Amino acid sequence: MATNDPTRPVYVIGAGPGGLAVAAALRGRGVRAVVLEKADAVGDSWRHHYDRLRLHTTRRLSALPGLKMPRSFGRWVARADVVRYLEKYAQVHELEIVTGVEVSTVERADGDGWLLHATGGRRLTGRAVVVATGYNHTPHLPEWPGADSYTGTLLHAGQYRNPAPYVGKDVLVVGSGNTGAEIAVDLVEGGAGRVRLAVRTAPHILRRSTAGWPAQASGILVRRLPVPLVDRAAGAVARLSVPDLSDKGLPRPETGLYARVREGAIPVQDVGLIAAVRSGRVEPVAAVESFEGAKVVLADGSHLSPEVVVAATGYRRALEGLVGELGVLDGRGRPTVHGGRTAPTAPGLYFTGFTNPISGMLRELAIDAEKIAKAVARS
Repeated sequence: MATNDPTRPVYVIGAGPGGLAVAAALRGRGVRAVVLEKADAVGDSWRHHYDRLRLHTTRRLSALPGLKMPRSFGRWVARADVVRYLEKYAQVHELEIVTGVEVSTVERADGDGWLLHATGGRRLTGRAVVVATGYNHTPHLPEWPGADSYTGTLLHAGQYRNPAPYVGKDVLVVGSGNTGAEIAVDLVEGGAGRVRLAVRTAPHILRRSTAGWPAQASGILVRRLPVPLVDRAAGAVARLSVPDLSDKGLPRPETGLYARVREGAIPVQDVGLIAAVRSGRVEPVAAVESFEGAKVVLADGSHLSPEVVVAATGYRRALEGLVGELGVLDGRGRPTVHGGRTAPTAPGLYFTGFTNPISGMLRELAIDAEKIAKAVARS
């Protein structure tokens, strides 16, 4: 069989925004796409994010191909509305989705195409495969010395839902990315007794919107510009719009904003962190080094005794078991290609959703979907 044999579908692994967008784009080009999802519903990761989460990208620039987000969702779309949108998206595009099926390994099929090993001993053969299992796939907890013997409560941010269980408690949030910053603010506003934020590298902080102009729009405009130029401009904007919090333990970063983006560190969109730090309600502290019983040891040698530690320490892509033998991952476990491009050693194997662009994840997923559909149809 040839790769473009229409009797074999394209398999899309993952029914999050990226997978659904690709399936819809393929269907729009007359290509049968079957979405395989290990959970029992679409948008599973969005169903389990913390309650107060909203998109940091605008509604208009976050829609997937072929369906606008309703105006009733507002400019900054809530987590629950994202889930509703994804459900509606699958219905409107009449997508073929099989839930409860987890793909364990992808390998080249005999002759041509791809063979997927999945739940229940399934062996599925497709003309092409799109891996869309998500940027936030497997929670990552650092191997802190003594963590196993910590007598307080230690949880990953992926387990955090809302501040209700932590009212009146002393909480340390570890990690000053968008998730850690927002959880810290959520805890303060929700009645936690004390909230500290452990910071290893000071983040760049942006106003989500300035005079009605969203930070995402700036991110789109500067993506193709030289890094030094963007860094200089971003530094000037930050000095005008974001107060110096050095005396509160949160200094301005030494590395430029866009240089940090190229390293994989997205700026923090301010949803209350600046005000909370200025008022002392969120207290920045040094990075966590280890645990000693009920105490947390910080990089500056100080000791804390929080009742709860929330580790906003990121996720792993966890692609090694799925495609690790195909030579398509770099040294950090990330795909070496994305969108409409495939690795020379793996034609017909596509990836989407494994970058964290400054221009907005959902916007880039929509662009990738069209590129992948075009490439598959052309093949």
